Amino acid sequence: MVLRSSWKSRHKNSCGPAPRWIRPGLAALLWLCVTRLACGIEAVGEIKNIVQKDAEFDVNYNDTVTSENQTIYAFNHTISRNKGVRVSVDLLSNKSESPILFVVRQKQAVLSFQVPLILRGLYQRKYPYYDVGRTLCQPPTRAASETQYFFVDVSTLSSQGANYQLRVSRVESFTLQTNKKFSFTASPSQPQYFKYVFQDGVDTVIVKVNSDMAFPCSVMSIQDIQCPVYDLDNNVAFIGMYQTMTKKGAITVQRKDFPSNSFYVVVVVKTEDEACGGPLRFYPLTPDELIDAGNRSKALDVMVSTAYVMGMLFCLGIFFSFYLLTLLCVCLERSSFALFICYLCKSISSCGGQRSLESVARSRQESLSSIEEDDYDTLDDIHSDKNIVRTKKFLYVADLARKDKRVLSKKYQIYFWNIATIAVFYALPVVQLVITYQTVVNVTGNQDICYYNFLCAHPLGALSAFNNILSNLGYVMLGLLFLLIVLKRDLAQNRALERHDVNALECGIPKHFGLFYAMGTALMMEGLLSACYHVCPNYTNFQFDTSFMYMIAGLCMLKLYQKRHPDINASAYTAYACLAAVIFFSVLGVVFGRDNTAFWIVFSVIHILATLLLSTQLYYMGRWRLNAGILRRIVYVIYTDCIRQCSGPMYIDRMVLLVMGNIVNWSLAAYGLIQKPNDFASYLLAIAICNLLLYFAFYIIMKLRSGERIKCLALVCILFTAVVWGFALYFFFQGLSTWQKTPAESREHNRECILLSFFDDHDIWHFLSSIAMFGSFLVLLTMDDDLDTVQRDKIYVF
Repeated sequence: MVLRSSWKSRHKNSCGPAPRWIRPGLAALLWLCVTRLACGIEAVGEIKNIVQKDAEFDVNYNDTVTSENQTIYAFNHTISRNKGVRVSVDLLSNKSESPILFVVRQKQAVLSFQVPLILRGLYQRKYPYYDVGRTLCQPPTRAASETQYFFVDVSTLSSQGANYQLRVSRVESFTLQTNKKFSFTASPSQPQYFKYVFQDGVDTVIVKVNSDMAFPCSVMSIQDIQCPVYDLDNNVAFIGMYQTMTKKGAITVQRKDFPSNSFYVVVVVKTEDEACGGPLRFYPLTPDELIDAGNRSKALDVMVSTAYVMGMLFCLGIFFSFYLLTLLCVCLERSSFALFICYLCKSISSCGGQRSLESVARSRQESLSSIEEDDYDTLDDIHSDKNIVRTKKFLYVADLARKDKRVLSKKYQIYFWNIATIAVFYALPVVQLVITYQTVVNVTGNQDICYYNFLCAHPLGALSAFNNILSNLGYVMLGLLFLLIVLKRDLAQNRALERHDVNALECGIPKHFGLFYAMGTALMMEGLLSACYHVCPNYTNFQFDTSFMYMIAGLCMLKLYQKRHPDINASAYTAYACLAAVIFFSVLGVVFGRDNTAFWIVFSVIHILATLLLSTQLYYMGRWRLNAGILRRIVYVIYTDCIRQCSGPMYIDRMVLLVMGNIVNWSLAAYGLIQKPNDFASYLLAIAICNLLLYFAFYIIMKLRSGERIKCLALVCILFTAVVWGFALYFFFQGLSTWQKTPAESREHNRECILLSFFDDHDIWHFLSSIAMFGSFLVLLTMDDDLDTVQRDKIYVF
């Protein structure tokens, strides 16, 4: 123990006359003010004695400090790159009028903290902690070990004195080892951090922190090797990357971001749990009231594992195989077609007296009207003809394919051009926004902005979860492949019309490819926008991932209906306006629908009314009007058909479909009103998919019931697509994250990669769902190929 001179003796001369070099006047007055101020401070808080002690590690020092003495503990420390130093303080007398200040002076760093440590929460809550533990920042060393001194200064302004216990110990497991778990305990006043050094040949690692306890809420942070280390609740977000966590936390770290090839893993327990979705238990009665936070210790473990990026070639290989398979089918079809042409030519040359194809085509062209669709609909005689034709008990495709093919082709091409325009105007601001999101994440380091599966989020460049983006490539590639297949069929159809082929003119389902082009474009846009959404998935950009799903479902239903109702299908403007309304309600549901009874009542009423209106439109083939007399006509029909005489429905097949559709939709509306599901976007998508599946099942059943058959290619597509959809939905419902909860709660659903250590369950959903959608489109394209040689006046409408 060494007793040094008091600070008072050293300050006595400083309160005397001013030095001779001070000029008179204003400078002299300034000197007088400074000296008086210094003397005043000396009188208020003067330390008489400074005591320095040579201290040792792993020894408890129980001492008392007052305003009149200051204690300095000197430690001779051999610094090692793999070991750290931790200072622990326990305040034994917590009734001190002033806190104790601890200052740790190192060669290149200074750490200071007070005991009791006051940490603030929301609404200016103050939580005192009387036991504090801090790990010292490790100064850089050139050698593997180096001997340095560091000092712990203890002082207070309390005149009564305060008792404390000081302990300085070495942290043997300061450096983390790859793929080795290390367990520890942390609290708000006793944060922990560890060092990790990249191994040779390792460029990317995943730092995983786990706990069996959901609460107290904690924060994990990745910081560069520099002093100071920000390891308290009120400053952990100042630097580096950080995220809140309950039971799971994970951050992917790249070597290129840390020039020293090493970094700190910092774990901090928060003073309150609201950031992790927990409750706020304490409300101060007065602004300066101190609140006892209770026991907020948390047991955790940390592990650093290597990450490998090897999924690009696998992803491309899967979807290029579909191109190769399609090319093989085309080659086989061409060889079979060549043999068929040779056989046909021999038959024609050996047979005579057949009707000229050109005469048939000419008579057909003469019967076609050259007027536009709008003119056709406004002529009174044709208008009455429509009422007669469309209300027949048994309808055939020829009855609903009377309009000029050129007019209808232009009408359905609008579907493609409209969706292409929508895609451009929709995608440009989306790309701009997600780039901004990713920039904010990279600059601030706040990992709570985006809801990734952090246990399988592989970065590439500035992108944080490249695997979730790459897996959307299937939508784009298969959408493009479908467009090429449709283009091939379109060109083949045009060539058949140019040579006046009877089958192309008078047989089969009328071939209009505009909706198919729109479907292929929508599939490509789904891939692009889903990739944009997964750049930074969160509450504010959820609609990027779902908007074109609604469009795909709507376009598929329209295409099914168009097959046997080409003259009366909805226009592109009406269809896209309805889809826009669906997306609008999707946004409203996500923003306002959570536990909002009023919203669910309004939405359920609108849902049921829309179902009734659409049912009426489909049942009467559009031959009804919604005007002031609608109620009177409804009462009249009920009276004549149900009361006056009990007659069954005129169109039984249609009535069966619509009754089933109403049962399904009314049930879904009731479910939504009662359960109020949190994921409104998925609920709305489920409504669309259920209606699509119901209509598709009805179409297949009626097709078989009408004596038609399904060709081998279409049957293979149906079976293959059904199996793939089953597996795809399994992976979809795994739920690796959810932005309906806090980021910390969402991370509880995170899972490890399951394919090539690169792709997770949601990536598999992307792969399988893109294949399933492609297969579904092929089903719609090929399911009526068996009717290509059947006259349209023999094909039933249902």
